[in-house]
Amino acid sequence: MRKTTQFDAASYLDSEERQAAYITAALETGDADFVRDALGIVAKARGMGAIAKNAGLNRESLYKALGNTGNPEFVTVMKIVRALGLTLSARPAKQRRVA
Repeated sequence: MRKTTQFDAASYLDSEERQAAYITAALETGDADFVRDALGIVAKARGMGAIAKNAGLNRESLYKALGNTGNPEFVTVMKIVRALGLTLSARPAKQRRVA
């Protein structure tokens, strides 16, 4: 039997720039589940306990909000984004050509 190792995306997000780029890519997809997962992965990379404390949440609430079935309220997302030292911004979407 072959041994395998668990893939952990958080271990590859080893700089603030990579973390911000990953969350930006998730936001650009418009997929709420991907955004939630990206926030969770970056929070894990930085330390869930520290992020929870900075966001004013307990660890259990943070894990629940960012878990596979989590559906965090926008105010919670904003607390997490601020705790990560990030901001959200908007720019015009690229328009698609209609044939």
